[in-house]
Amino acid sequence: MTLIKTKQGRRSFIKVSALSGGGLMLGFNWLASCQPSVKPEAGLQLPDEWFDINAYLKIGNNGVVTIFSPNPEFGQNVKTSMPMIVAEELEVDWKNVMVEQALYSPEKFPGAPFGQFSGGSRGIMSKWEPLRVAGASAKQMLKEAAAQTWEVPVEEITTEAGVLHHETSGKSASYGEMAAAAAQIPVPEEVELKEPKDYKIIGHSKKNVDGLDIVTGKPMFGMDNQTEGALVAMAVHPPAFGLTLKAIGNADEIKAMPGIKDVFGIKAYKEGFKRGYFDTNAFPELAVVVGNTTWEVMQARKALVAEWQPIESSDSVIDRFGADINVHTPAGLENTVDHNQQMEALMDKPGKVVRRDGDPESAFKNAAKVIESNYSAPYLAHNCMEPMNFFAHVKGDKAFVSGPLQAPGLIEPTLAHSLGIPEQNIETEMTRMGGGFGRRAYSHYMVEAALISQQVNAPVKLIYTREDDMTNGIYRPTYRARYRAALDENNQLLALHVKAGGVPESPLFANRFPAGSIDNYLAEEFAIDSNITTGAFRAPRSNFMAGAEQSFLDELAEAMGKDPIEFRLELLKRAQENPVGKTNDYDASRYAGVLELVREKSGWGRNDASMHRGVSAYFCHNSYVAHVLDLTMENGKPVVEKVTCAIDCGIVVNPDAATNMAEGGITDGIGNALYGEMTFKDGVPQKNNFHQYRMIRMSEAPKAVDVHFVQNEINPTGLGEPPFPPVFGALANAMHKATGTRYYHQPFLGEGISLG
Repeated sequence: MTLIKTKQGRRSFIKVSALSGGGLMLGFNWLASCQPSVKPEAGLQLPDEWFDINAYLKIGNNGVVTIFSPNPEFGQNVKTSMPMIVAEELEVDWKNVMVEQALYSPEKFPGAPFGQFSGGSRGIMSKWEPLRVAGASAKQMLKEAAAQTWEVPVEEITTEAGVLHHETSGKSASYGEMAAAAAQIPVPEEVELKEPKDYKIIGHSKKNVDGLDIVTGKPMFGMDNQTEGALVAMAVHPPAFGLTLKAIGNADEIKAMPGIKDVFGIKAYKEGFKRGYFDTNAFPELAVVVGNTTWEVMQARKALVAEWQPIESSDSVIDRFGADINVHTPAGLENTVDHNQQMEALMDKPGKVVRRDGDPESAFKNAAKVIESNYSAPYLAHNCMEPMNFFAHVKGDKAFVSGPLQAPGLIEPTLAHSLGIPEQNIETEMTRMGGGFGRRAYSHYMVEAALISQQVNAPVKLIYTREDDMTNGIYRPTYRARYRAALDENNQLLALHVKAGGVPESPLFANRFPAGSIDNYLAEEFAIDSNITTGAFRAPRSNFMAGAEQSFLDELAEAMGKDPIEFRLELLKRAQENPVGKTNDYDASRYAGVLELVREKSGWGRNDASMHRGVSAYFCHNSYVAHVLDLTMENGKPVVEKVTCAIDCGIVVNPDAATNMAEGGITDGIGNALYGEMTFKDGVPQKNNFHQYRMIRMSEAPKAVDVHFVQNEINPTGLGEPPFPPVFGALANAMHKATGTRYYHQPFLGEGISLG
């Protein structure tokens, strides 16, 4: 076992004895509780009494345990996996565990703004140790209680499945029987954590704790909110980026329509407010319609006449987690065609050099052959299954808000400033999200709902339609990249040059593979300012760079006459044994490990004239993923038959859930690679619903996805995002094998192949 300091100290560990019910509540100040809201599973009986106290871990007098999951849930399954970690160290039978979503509580979750944040694939990785310590500390206190009660040494007490044992005396007791006594035990200064070989819950698949409620349609999403007396609100935003609200022309007429309570304009931010990094809002000034029902508000909104005016060019300072950054927002109505021309022009000009190894200029000058390829990707809309929505009830200097959001700690300070009330007077309830993918980290819709509630002095449910959601941002930026390789007369690699940029940011990771494996290496970047609002999109920046990089490596391997996997392994061997530079941000041995595993599991190298295979591997969010994608051609269309996937993300807490995430990321990546695209004309998004914005269909998903995890005892790393980026390259490389054409520009639809 591993001995570890609890770190929290006795002050920050909450423990309350509830003698009437014989229960124990345990919690660290980085974990919070809320009133239970779900029923126990069939056959699981509630204790005589639950206790209305802020706490993390509850043990009832009958041995039932409630574990509160701190982070928001949007399908990544942390609501199941995080409690599994606690239950493992607590040594409780999983069938006796109830799981609840915690309220947002910065007091009990220090580390704001990321204490209760779902994003960046950091959930399990960041909570791995704290969750284990929570369970282990509770178990130790229960053991101490039993030892004192039975007057035996604590070292002789053992635990198994929620029961305490003393072998010599033959005594035993359930956790519930010792809960009240354990509440009086001092919090241990250090605890022993289990070794991976002893895990009974971690590494063993458990069903999604919300699964039954989801498939039976129980209300748990923000859009399900049906608070009695709540009004419905909808916003009208400008028709184009580069415009802002000037006036509402027919407010009195709209107010006279059936069921309509009010029409007015709102400003999300007060004058002089210094925005945070995630205070991204495409249109901070909106027209708002409030009424009794969704239908009545929709009809009134259609009839509303608003006057818009051009925005002015502006410069602002944004607080990026304690560091100021300058942001320029240009005026004007922008076009995708213009953006493409601007990026292409910058490709031919010197960029900002972010890494230089050796003498790449001389290597290219003396090269026998230069291979050059250009890659592009369009704006993408998130298109979460559940459009943006939020419930708010602001009354005086207090506010209750409830809905789907990824980052409560990032938006609550903004909400407090916009409402003009103390932050501690805001209660935030996190509902399950119908998708996130980075979109719900920008929770301006929460602020909008609260401002509307404050204006009408009533509870309000703000609803975005699909058209609102798709035309209101936040988009994946549009990117460009150029890769160049210098070869000698023997087709040996001399140098590599990558230049990448985009609107409004560069996607480049200068210190990632293949940096560190090539003597002469140059990386440059550029960025173009825009008033089209962009932000995080599943595996930000990696979702483009992986496809470009891995497609180019495949093309380079072909030009050098080498097997694509073997070529990558040769580069990684160099990076492992004799790396170039000291800032490489990947582990070459782990990177090579997923390539070797996927080569084995996919049966790479077998000959099948009808099957076309592409390989890709990438490192992001501290994890390593490799794919081999197999496709066939049917009536001139590619059909993805199978994707073999190898992942190194350290210890896998819940294998079935982890596999599901990989399958979802792979399917999502294929859909975006083939079809995803948003364009703009004079600032107007050219697609506003699924009849225009093509998504992957069920029949187009891979027929099989075979997921394999590298078995090791490394602490967990990211998983929600890493399987997504490499599938773009694997698909492009397989399509090249099938058609003889290289696919450089996303979406691949339209590049010489009919996909229907």
